[in-house]
Amino acid sequence: MRFILLFVLSVAFALSVAASSQVELFRDDFSKFPPGWLSKPVGLLNGAIQEYHYLPHRGVPTFPWYNPITHNDSWVAGDEDGKTYLEQHLLHDQPERWQPLFVTGDPLWTSYTLSAKVRPLALAESAGIVFRYHTNRHYYVFSVSGGKKARLALRLPIEQKIRVVDWKELGSADVSYDVTQYHELKVENDGPKIRAYFDGKLVIEASDGDTLSGRAGITANIPARFTDFVISAPEVVAQQIRSGIAAREKELASLRAANPQPKLWKKFSTPKWGAGRNVRFGDLDGDGRLDMLIAQNIPKVRGDAFDHISCLTAVTLDGKVLWQIGRPDPRNTLLTNDTPFQIHDFDGDGKNEVVMVKDFQIQVLEGATGKVLKRAWMPPAPAENRDRPYELNSGDSMIFLNLSGKKGRQELLLKDRYNTFWVFDNDLKLLWSGTGQTGHFPYPYDFNGDGRDEFVIGFALWNATGKPVWSHDAEMKDHADAISIGNYTGEAQARPRVYVCGSDEGLVVFSEDGKVFKQMRIGHTQTQSVGKYRPEAAGLQILTANFWRNTGIVTLFDADANILAQEELIPGSSHLQTVNWRGDGQEFAMLNANVREGGMIDGQLRRVVMLPDDGHPDLAYQVLDVTGDERDEIIVWDQDAVWIYTQDRPFTGKRMYKPVRNPLYNDSNYRATVSLPGWKQ
Repeated sequence: MRFILLFVLSVAFALSVAASSQVELFRDDFSKFPPGWLSKPVGLLNGAIQEYHYLPHRGVPTFPWYNPITHNDSWVAGDEDGKTYLEQHLLHDQPERWQPLFVTGDPLWTSYTLSAKVRPLALAESAGIVFRYHTNRHYYVFSVSGGKKARLALRLPIEQKIRVVDWKELGSADVSYDVTQYHELKVENDGPKIRAYFDGKLVIEASDGDTLSGRAGITANIPARFTDFVISAPEVVAQQIRSGIAAREKELASLRAANPQPKLWKKFSTPKWGAGRNVRFGDLDGDGRLDMLIAQNIPKVRGDAFDHISCLTAVTLDGKVLWQIGRPDPRNTLLTNDTPFQIHDFDGDGKNEVVMVKDFQIQVLEGATGKVLKRAWMPPAPAENRDRPYELNSGDSMIFLNLSGKKGRQELLLKDRYNTFWVFDNDLKLLWSGTGQTGHFPYPYDFNGDGRDEFVIGFALWNATGKPVWSHDAEMKDHADAISIGNYTGEAQARPRVYVCGSDEGLVVFSEDGKVFKQMRIGHTQTQSVGKYRPEAAGLQILTANFWRNTGIVTLFDADANILAQEELIPGSSHLQTVNWRGDGQEFAMLNANVREGGMIDGQLRRVVMLPDDGHPDLAYQVLDVTGDERDEIIVWDQDAVWIYTQDRPFTGKRMYKPVRNPLYNDSNYRATVSLPGWKQ
């Protein structure tokens, strides 16, 4: 932020010294796009596929443009009387919550003029241009609506009420238009000053310094066509922008050069039995090394509520198949939810088992062979469930807890989607069950130090005997996604807090006794990770990534849920898994494995490590230490292959950072990654 501020001030100074002629920064009539949808629904896999998988596009490459709301297939290219256009073609019934957008440019664009021709095809809502775009929840818009009104406004990034966008109104004017012709919208930016024109006539003037630079684009809540999109700036400004971008790229190159570079360590193919992010890691054959368990699945009934595991393949990280059950099929590779399977020493005998739900039975398999050791029928599906296609529950996600006080976690919690959970002992005997707003994935934590776990599921805390301690399920309007619990303040005597990514409720922080410590409605917070992202700061930092209706926004918080940084970084969401890449106490977060839109970010949200452009898969990833030197490797894969990257140089420091991470036996597509400080002794 300091760099950008200094850059903006230098631009303002340059403008005050000399005037220059306008030069184009960017122009597009959308003629490069083929006629038709620029993206398309992904079959049975709804838009949630991009919550945890990287897709380079959904039909047509759009670079240098992008659709910030990646799960929404808003944009169609076409031709009209020999003129190309881009059209927002969908009906939009929630304008108070979000807007379709199509964006291009650079965050350092400033003091520019933006113009575009717009033809609304309906009058009910708005269509216009966006500028000084920071994220899809934070930008300026100049739009027309109702056939009679022009509006200039700033969208604010934090909501005061759930699912109600807050705007700062900067001005409005009466205009007249219909649906039969194009009209030119133009905005001139000069530092904080804004001048908005409709068909060449100045209609609104305002001054606002909330954000002075940013990308630009188009938006519409109704079907509307756009063409002749042009960005220009005075020559002196254009030169300053080019210099600023060059300085930023030089800084990034220097940061990247100072870090170890990813070097390919191993790779192997997964012919016909590969999958997306439906994988578990653990030592299956007892040799002390991690193996990989890959599950294929078949979605049934509807959506992503009743996926059934169809094939399990156990493979070493050398690519040797240990065993396989079920029939593999390359059609059954992707999913948009959890399936119930884990690797864990469930009986405490020192050897890992595979525990899963398949064919309506809880099954315990021998880790080394896949042989079924024991099984039990799942409980009946609750009669009150909205969807109840089966008499027995088919399973959703599972975690292991210590509710008995015995060594290890030898109790199993299984949940459905999203109402009921059941707790079993390691003989698969049902101990008790509970109901509530279960969310996606619980989090166990021993609050009182008695050796037994309490756990948070949804927005409620339960104790080891099956009693709810406190609950906010009834008052929260959305479900819980990622959850973490801990003392992240850096103060040894501070009590742990509960951090819930509450979907549209934003980040909700509870004290141990269930009081709401803080709530930040920054949009649909989907994923969460906790780590030492800023070593110079006290305690740990929390990273979140947004998805539904405000995709790709990454926010860094301190332990008190104060925003430290926020940027729109990714075309989807990400686990933001914490990476001990350097080994010196500075942790990074992994976005994804793509060579342009992925990489690892630091506590300033800068891409400081990038994977090489060598043809590796980038659909899914996992961060684990698999070489044994305490630093993490990056495991990337798609349906066809697994590649593993390690550092290109040895560690040379005096002591090695060795953080304490979530146990591998409680993995999930919705799990928060927690990395607690530690050093190798």
